[in-house]
Amino acid sequence: MSLLLGQFLDELGGELIGGDREVRISRIAPLDSAGPGDLSFFSNPRYRQQLAASSAACVIVAPAQREFAAQRGACIVTADPYAYFAKATQLWKRLALGSRPGGIHPSAVVHESAEVDSSAYVGPLCVVQAHARIGAGTVLSSRVTVAEGCRLGQRCLVHPGAVIGADGFGFAPDQGRWLKIEQLGAVQIGDDVEIGANTCIDRGALDDTVIENGVKIDNLVQIAHNVHIGAHTVIAGNTGIAGSAKIGAHCSIGGAANILGHLSIADGTVVSPTSMVTRSIRKAGFYTGIFPLQENEQWEKNAATFKQLYALRERVKKLEQVLDEERRSNNGK
Repeated sequence: MSLLLGQFLDELGGELIGGDREVRISRIAPLDSAGPGDLSFFSNPRYRQQLAASSAACVIVAPAQREFAAQRGACIVTADPYAYFAKATQLWKRLALGSRPGGIHPSAVVHESAEVDSSAYVGPLCVVQAHARIGAGTVLSSRVTVAEGCRLGQRCLVHPGAVIGADGFGFAPDQGRWLKIEQLGAVQIGDDVEIGANTCIDRGALDDTVIENGVKIDNLVQIAHNVHIGAHTVIAGNTGIAGSAKIGAHCSIGGAANILGHLSIADGTVVSPTSMVTRSIRKAGFYTGIFPLQENEQWEKNAATFKQLYALRERVKKLEQVLDEERRSNNGK
């Protein structure tokens, strides 16, 4: 497959500098491996050397890089090269693969009471249980389970193996045993949500677990019962979110982060990968909670020191009090 360079411009806009609209683009490629028939993009000034050396037929760049990029060759100038690149990949996939599939694959199991929009697609080996609802243009790729009563909005994309609406982890102690708390809520998922492979979103215990519009969730993410995730938040792989946590809108949660239950995270917050969030975050910012990686011998020494921090703090406070008393005594003389 190939597209004319002009097709990208007609669909996505941008200003072509030093290039030919009739040039055929056979691939969208990174700068360091792009060849004469490829379209690439440049958004990070640290890679100017790669841009200068690239053999790409055309490179997508920001206005600030116009002159530098033009010295190399053809470029498309646009306000946000990374967003333009994303739209270019969408255009490529749409033209290469056609429109999203529709209908229900013969191997899928859909309960007679479930509602599946005629423009949605339920892929191979998917299961849609009783009273579930799948909105217009939503795609369940393969081996996806949507449990009873769960609802997906429009234009969602759910990757293989995801489970929406499994029971939340709820048990009550009873004379040395654990008594199951039946999970009576469901999962509500908004429009334009993407859910990665083998991610699990548990149903609510009483109220629903809620994923708002535009949320993007990576692979292998665990979202426990009654979690509420605000619109357009992104969550990277291997993250675990405990029950009843409330994450605001437009947040970015790094991979393998852990968020304890019943916490609130402010809109626009960024959490670094592998961080452990143990308290509510009331003010948006960039938060990191990672113990530095060290050789094990050094780590064991530091870990032993941590156990003594409270006692050390108390000793320092007493020393400060003694010093303050000595200063007052000396000043009085």
